[in-house]
Amino acid sequence: MIALARHGRTAWNVDPARMQGRTDLPLDACGRAQAFRLAEEATAVGFAALWTSHLLRARETADAVAAHLGLAPHADERLAEADMGRWEGCLKSEIERDHPEGWRAYHERPESFYFPGGESLAGFAGRVVEALDEVASGPLPALVVCHGGTVRCAVATRRREGLAAYHERAVPNAELIWLDSSPASDAAGHPSVGRLG
Repeated sequence: MIALARHGRTAWNVDPARMQGRTDLPLDACGRAQAFRLAEEATAVGFAALWTSHLLRARETADAVAAHLGLAPHADERLAEADMGRWEGCLKSEIERDHPEGWRAYHERPESFYFPGGESLAGFAGRVVEALDEVASGPLPALVVCHGGTVRCAVATRRREGLAAYHERAVPNAELIWLDSSPASDAAGHPSVGRLG
């Protein structure tokens, strides 16, 4: 089994929230406390492997977990948040106000959405699935410390709706979300549904 955990809180996660994307922010004081609590929870599970996005907020969270588990975190850029292009650093409320068509497309048609000047959600999901396939081929259970978008991709691609379900799950900071390690499609080509805890 694979557990996913979004990084601890950063200053841009606090309302009014900004789009972080690849902007490399550290955890704030609350985020560091969240990372410590995640580490305590992870210790009780007994993970055999620890993976992380290469971005600072994820690595700081993974380092807190690593100190408890005695595991070296394996950093993988494929687990990073989406490249949000020109939206990075913008308030979500500003994007909704100034770019209403793009904001609607992001929420209503995620399977065909491209971040302006950034990557597509389909491309984002593809690299996340590729990374998780590698995680699943190694020691399990494994903990993957990543980002809200990364978690949403992992969950959505294991549902019949695919990326259309990208926005359907809230992803709190530094909480374990269990995901089965089966492929997104079964032998007949039907997407599988992840078991979430």
